[in-house]
Amino acid sequence: MNRVVVTGMGVVTPLGNTLSLFRQNLLSGNSGTGPLTIFDPGQLPTAIAGECHLDEISHKDRKISFALHSAHSAMRDARLQETEQRPQHNAEQSGLNIGIGLELFDMHDLAAYVANGFNIPESGQGQYDFLQTPADYCVDLLCEAFNLRLNPGIHISACAAGNDAIGHAFLRIRRGEASLMLAGGTDSMLNPLGVGGFCKLNALSTRNDEPQKASRPFDVKRDGFVLGEGAAMLVLENMEIAVQRGADIYAEIVGYGNSFDAHAISDPHPEGRGAVAAMSRALDMAAISPASISYINAHGTATPKNDPVETLAIKTLFGRKAYEIPVSSTKSMIGHLISAAGAVEAAASIVCVNAGWVHPTINLDDPDPDCDLDYVPGQARQHRVGHFLSNSFAFGGQNATLVFRNWEN
Repeated sequence: MNRVVVTGMGVVTPLGNTLSLFRQNLLSGNSGTGPLTIFDPGQLPTAIAGECHLDEISHKDRKISFALHSAHSAMRDARLQETEQRPQHNAEQSGLNIGIGLELFDMHDLAAYVANGFNIPESGQGQYDFLQTPADYCVDLLCEAFNLRLNPGIHISACAAGNDAIGHAFLRIRRGEASLMLAGGTDSMLNPLGVGGFCKLNALSTRNDEPQKASRPFDVKRDGFVLGEGAAMLVLENMEIAVQRGADIYAEIVGYGNSFDAHAISDPHPEGRGAVAAMSRALDMAAISPASISYINAHGTATPKNDPVETLAIKTLFGRKAYEIPVSSTKSMIGHLISAAGAVEAAASIVCVNAGWVHPTINLDDPDPDCDLDYVPGQARQHRVGHFLSNSFAFGGQNATLVFRNWEN
């Protein structure tokens, strides 16, 4: 089996669109959530979000702009961007795996569609962005931009999609089917139907007067997640090829596990069976024991049901060791990025542990008694990390876990 390393990363997040700014804000415990400005929330019970700010939004569908920006940043970071000095990657052995959000009607388009006698534009850009731009259009843009010839993989496993995309890209290189993969996730559900839908599920925080304190993973006063948006793309390479070309290496991916517990449309299994299975399978693939893990980036949504179940799953798998492992939630600072969450949180974990730190879980003022692990409350902590997990546990019982080895340790 081939070894697989991360040689480039790019992000678009509510805490910044460069790795250095993202890491600085994470370690400072800053919040990227605030009042919702992309559209007028009107009478919706939630009027806050984790919005991203790019100098230029090139596509009406924000998640496509985020994907392109983070992908270009990742390829530049890996020194694979189009330049005269560009190291040549083998296009026939290079591909794309991406987790991407659901296609929802743009409200303005929908109104125009009805007013126009239910006719979709027959030509021009309109036919591509009527449904917020179908996922295959985003994939086409990325593959064309970076000369990626392998069949692409599109993952729509909700909140687990980013981890699934990275995990399956890892497997393709590990099995020798590819030598380079661009992998990650992108999403923006900050639109009336997206926010309204989650409000209907009572999944979102309504702490509108204190947006920066609204995302409260593992806190007894948590009242739901804050919806965010963004993207992260990672460049994965066969380690031998990466070393041969002199690439800088961030981390090695050593394991991936997924599961589907099919318990309920929005609730995790009360015993955390799917979460335990995903983490256990990832450790088995990595051929390491739970005792080897020195940090966990939690799914940590701040919903009443996820946080105690994730805590229980960690304790079930790790036993007494669970109380010795720092566990933190990136969502406390950026909100829940849905299909992009896993990829952004993987990048967050890597940049922080490379620097010798784990980032905090902010707003954890009064821990839920059922959430009794070390969640790194309030402030970042210097911590030597070797192997670490990144968890994504989605609606519908879709679960995905990645195991990384810190290259700097």
